[in-house]
Amino acid sequence: MSRYSEDIESLQQYMGAIQKYATLTFDEEQELARRLRDQGDRRAAHKLVNSHLRLVVKVALGFRGYGLPLSEVIQEGNIGLMQAVVRFDPDKGFRLSTYAMWWIKASIQEYILHSWSLVKIGTTAAQKKLFFNLRKLRNKLRELNDDTLTDESIDFIAKELDVKPEEVVSMDQRLMGGDQSLNAMISSDVGSEWMDWLEEDGPSQEEVYGERQVFTHRHEELKRALDKLDDRERDILIARRLREQTITLEELSQQYGISRERIRQLEVRAFNKLKKFMTTNIVAA
Repeated sequence: MSRYSEDIESLQQYMGAIQKYATLTFDEEQELARRLRDQGDRRAAHKLVNSHLRLVVKVALGFRGYGLPLSEVIQEGNIGLMQAVVRFDPDKGFRLSTYAMWWIKASIQEYILHSWSLVKIGTTAAQKKLFFNLRKLRNKLRELNDDTLTDESIDFIAKELDVKPEEVVSMDQRLMGGDQSLNAMISSDVGSEWMDWLEEDGPSQEEVYGERQVFTHRHEELKRALDKLDDRERDILIARRLREQTITLEELSQQYGISRERIRQLEVRAFNKLKKFMTTNIVAA
């Protein structure tokens, strides 16, 4: 049995299991959220999480095709959901689903970025945008251009995402694989197509608020993690991985008066410290 078939079978079983959790009304959600916030009620937290597990699956399906097990993508999305539940403020008047969606997406995207060797923290924002939006644009153009990107399509995508045409070609070659139709039935038990589980585009006011909260939290976590490094480690990591225009090993070697290999070792050590700190905080949150 192929990994894709195993993924589908496992996902069908999981989706069948989470069908038992009922969706909450706005008033039920507000009550549970206040019990969690004011009393630390764990049962309320569990109900909020369980009632939104189907949302995680729905968002996770939007990240199909990266060659990663769906079960792991969903697991990462569940971590994002738990973070959202803990930080959700019922007094804002928003639904948890719209707020949680951005935490779920952020958690899944971090997992994908760390799992794909071609994308690392040092990748430019434009390249990350290309990584996560190429398939969506490609699917829109496929109606006119079949399965092969024409020169016109490449130029259009490059302009749309502000990258070079050769970057589009390179990324397309790495990402394209045996995708399955979104119109295929999930299973006879579930009784719906994959397409039915994909989220709608277009952020609402609540979603924009949620996205801002995610960005602020991630930024604060990164700042705290960087403070755990010594000055040289922090400067080298920022220069090598956190700038749009990274500094070469040779330039840093001359700046600090040590070998390029030593710079590389310090960079790796600093990154591992950073990753360990942020991972520990995510689990503890």
